[in-house]
Amino acid sequence: MLPEALFIASDHAGFQLKEDLKGHFTARGWKLEDLGAHSEESCDYPLFAHALCAAVLRTGHRGILICGTGLGMCMTANRHQGIRAAMCTHEFQAQAARRHNDANVLCLGARITAPGLARVLADLFLETAFDGGRHQRRVELMDGI
Repeated sequence: MLPEALFIASDHAGFQLKEDLKGHFTARGWKLEDLGAHSEESCDYPLFAHALCAAVLRTGHRGILICGTGLGMCMTANRHQGIRAAMCTHEFQAQAARRHNDANVLCLGARITAPGLARVLADLFLETAFDGGRHQRRVELMDGI
């Protein structure tokens, strides 16, 4: 089951991978909102991470953040209460982030993740459901509930 909408953002280092993923999502018919960056001109990744997290929290939809390593975007995103961002480099991580942690933001590193793998990780992240059950209790503990 695909999400109703998807937010995506990157910094300059992640711009090309973001553009590749946008083409992939469009070809699959997914509704997508690009929150920037809109070029490879140097910029500050936290601004885009904050904007995407605000949109995810406001709507309940999922998001994808991309920077050079994925680390800066992930660290920034996880400063937001209610955001569970996961940096994934392997298929199992993308599935487990959704199944066990109900992750709502996928973080990718454009300098360490090839476009083909990024498409696979994004598909798994978007198509994998949260298992709930004992994992729900753990998610609530993460959020301090």
